[in-house]
Amino acid sequence: MKQNILAELLTFWKNWHFRQLIDLRAKMKFYLHWKSTGVFVTARHQGILCLGRLRTGSCPSCLGVCFHSSACWKLHCEMGHTKDTTMYAVSADSKGLDTVVGLLADVVLHPRLTDEEIEMTRMAVQFELEDLNMRPDPEPLLTEMIHEAAYRENTVGLHRFCPTENIAKIDREVLHSYLRNYYTPDRMVLAGVGVEHEHLVECARKYLLGTQPAWGCEKAVDVDRSVAQYTGGVVKLERDMSNVSLGPAPFPELTHIMIGLESCSFLEEDFIPFAVLNMMMGGGGSFSAGGPGKGMFTRLYLNVLNRHHWMYNATSYHHSYEDTGLLCVHASADPRQVREMVEILTKEFILMAGTVDVVELERAKTQLMSMLMMNLESRPVIFEDVGRQVLATRSRKLPHELCALIRSVKPEDIRRVASQMLCRKPAVAALGDLSHLPAYEHIQAALSSRDGRLPRTYRLFR
Repeated sequence: MKQNILAELLTFWKNWHFRQLIDLRAKMKFYLHWKSTGVFVTARHQGILCLGRLRTGSCPSCLGVCFHSSACWKLHCEMGHTKDTTMYAVSADSKGLDTVVGLLADVVLHPRLTDEEIEMTRMAVQFELEDLNMRPDPEPLLTEMIHEAAYRENTVGLHRFCPTENIAKIDREVLHSYLRNYYTPDRMVLAGVGVEHEHLVECARKYLLGTQPAWGCEKAVDVDRSVAQYTGGVVKLERDMSNVSLGPAPFPELTHIMIGLESCSFLEEDFIPFAVLNMMMGGGGSFSAGGPGKGMFTRLYLNVLNRHHWMYNATSYHHSYEDTGLLCVHASADPRQVREMVEILTKEFILMAGTVDVVELERAKTQLMSMLMMNLESRPVIFEDVGRQVLATRSRKLPHELCALIRSVKPEDIRRVASQMLCRKPAVAALGDLSHLPAYEHIQAALSSRDGRLPRTYRLFR
């Protein structure tokens, strides 16, 4: 069971470990104007610790440090992870760089992993799993389901959420085995923002080079370097969604559908056209207040939500990884109108490869560049951007380079990538009352047709 390791287990433990280390603040003298420091570890490249299974990639993991200006005087420490990234972050004054890098190195390379901490983390993971099934927002669960359908039994299709029966099997030996395999220098990147480069390099040499980790210096074994294999398929979860309201006001019973197709990895040239296409589709909830930046002129608002009042949500998502990508659309409606909702989505996918209005395209490109520049005004985001890019490509594209690539996207680029995407088998995730869900073969046929219509079905009796 050494391969059945939880990313969440380490996440909860590291957060607990950080909380105890924050008590060191009283001993630190460099407290006046704190800047933000962070350490990155990219889970995809370290061999992603999925909840319950091991997901690994072929690239090294990323360890990064970031400093950013902050008006807050408190020390802030956190750790988080996604399907492909684990991040260690600390906010601190640049004068305390030496101390903070030492603290981060200690947390990453010398975890204590006491029995008490592991037991508390097991309880926290158990609570998270129970909470996941009670949330009225189905998006986290649907995202896992669409990945499971798209990449059946491999890589990013493996579960992030731990099976309940595996929680008790995780112990110090299993965690050390994982850390020994994937927390290696060639899988880490140290990144910093708001700090002198030479000083950061000096701290890295002092605290990260030649340091023996808590799990010893044995060579890594059983390192999974598999590449994502897109399969397509369907994952269904029948569930009563009529009682998800957390308050006295009733919440309408909805069925949630997500349809996805393989796009490309973030290393490919078509990544930018796919990002523009995703922005052009846009979408959101039917009760959005609109306003600047809400994308009320995107296709899923104009063609779907504005025309079909009974649909509660229609949103486009683009997930991109080192060796694959997935563009999908999530929609929700009353269970009795699921078939009609699915046909509306398949028609929108077909229209992606059709005529692209120049004004529509320019609006999407402008919105994407605006979002990019707005996000990069925050130094923690800059830090994350630096760490992720260097980890994946060993270099970083500057904002003006990315904006130039976005501006260069033409209507024929959108039609080309959309046509290539439609040649793939679809991935379908369905949650709720699925009595009116069309057959997977019918959805596949609709996406292969010219107009996106589902095959007609006839019944002798209703």
